Amino acid sequence: MLRILAVPVVVVALLGETPNGDELAAAVFALAALTDGLDGYFARSRDAVTTFGKLMDPLADKLLITAALVSLVSLDRLQAWVAMVIIAARSPSPGCGDRRRAWRRDRRQLDGKLKTVLQIAAIFALIAANPAPTWVNVLVYVAVAATLISGADYFLGLRKRLSEANSAPTGLKVAI
Repeated sequence: MLRILAVPVVVVALLGETPNGDELAAAVFALAALTDGLDGYFARSRDAVTTFGKLMDPLADKLLITAALVSLVSLDRLQAWVAMVIIAARSPSPGCGDRRRAWRRDRRQLDGKLKTVLQIAAIFALIAANPAPTWVNVLVYVAVAATLISGADYFLGLRKRLSEANSAPTGLKVAI
């Protein structure tokens, strides 16, 4: 819930004529991103994963990242196509049964976490550094590349799972 409440603060700090708005937006964005990581860690380590949390966590992430990206586009600090790639990206959540699939799921989850960290770092850098130095632009393009690679991996894995489901002798057939 804290991340959802942080969204209007980030947007107003960026778009409004708030004194030290970039610094405030960067600090609130960083705090919200940090609470995302801590929330997930504590929920898993204490076996306190809830249905509410499973629903709200990705929603809060999407709202925070989307709001920051749209604000940065409106300020001409980010190209719209970059924001669209990141916003449209889906986090992989493949189901799996055997060890090989479990390893692939764990690798995809690690890839997804790396992609998310790169996206958050790029957005934070764009908020904090205005105008953006070259290293920030490089970070943005690395985040976009990680997003595209993660998305391609997800869709190729999905296609393979659907093909495997269609070739199975029994069970539900799925059209590709």
